[in-house]
Amino acid sequence: MSAAEDRNENVRLLRESAAAVVSPADLKRIRKLRFQEPGFSRETWKEMCDMGWSALRVPEAQGGSGLGVQEYCALAEELGRGLVPEPLISAVTAASALTGAALSEAISGARVILPAWQERAGTLDIGGDTTVAGGRANGRKVFITQAAGADAFVVAGRDGLALVARDAAGVSLTLEQTQDGGNFGTLTMDNAACTALPGDLANALDEAALATGAYLLGVMDRAFAITLDYMKTRKQFGKAIGSFQALQHRAADLKIQVALTRASVEAAAVTLDTSQHPALRQAAVSRAKARAAEASMLVTRQCIQLHGGIGYTDEADIGLFLRKAMVLANLHGGAALHRARYAEVAPDDDE
Repeated sequence: MSAAEDRNENVRLLRESAAAVVSPADLKRIRKLRFQEPGFSRETWKEMCDMGWSALRVPEAQGGSGLGVQEYCALAEELGRGLVPEPLISAVTAASALTGAALSEAISGARVILPAWQERAGTLDIGGDTTVAGGRANGRKVFITQAAGADAFVVAGRDGLALVARDAAGVSLTLEQTQDGGNFGTLTMDNAACTALPGDLANALDEAALATGAYLLGVMDRAFAITLDYMKTRKQFGKAIGSFQALQHRAADLKIQVALTRASVEAAAVTLDTSQHPALRQAAVSRAKARAAEASMLVTRQCIQLHGGIGYTDEADIGLFLRKAMVLANLHGGAALHRARYAEVAPDDDE
């Protein structure tokens, strides 16, 4: 079997395994978890870890699967279809910085360890003003996804990375509910005990931005499929609304948006798997994330409009997809931020 065939088989198996967790046709589990702490199921998270998803990007020598970004994005897309709230992308990002017992606990699901890297909105600056020197962490991190379920954090400081336990002295965590029913955490550290970690999060955060774009692709693709089904069954003036030419044109435009986003995400995943050139990698990620952020908002909003008045009610599942897109569109950088980075780093001959 060639390398390409082997990768395609990995992608196929990952998509199939996702069926054990993802239920796009039945969102009762997602509704039950909304606006409840921690915002996801620890049991489902353990099941995901048992399937090796949390260790997907961890090298085999360290007990992981050692799979590529293309596999990572394929799995993220499937999770997006089912609006899965478990923090896979965040956990994979944190795992990239862990070693030894902490890594084993994280990828086994024994502890939920999440990255804490951002200090303010509208920036991709990783370290910021936080310090993690001398075994003590000081600073403040925001927008930590599903922080209510975290046991510890990989904190990025201007002088490196450190592992900070949630229950350590000097640590406080405040939570804010998000539109999709999950939560963001703000972590404040005042001379909190920490353990230094090697490396940095730069590459892992770029991969997380792309995986978030892939998740958004799954969100918009499933929302579009639900809407097409609705247009075939909803009748007005004695005809299915899908037979009206004006609505067919709108649906065609949305299908194009989904297809263009898929092409951009898949191309960026290939670039990350095959290139070590920092500018090429960053440009590919920013191009894909900017498109996914804008397209997901456009598609999910239009899908609600195509549902008519019922689409605006909380009982209609289609609204859950818009709420998820609203939360994730700006996570790891919104469209404007990534367009600006693309303009800065893209090679002159990149098209």
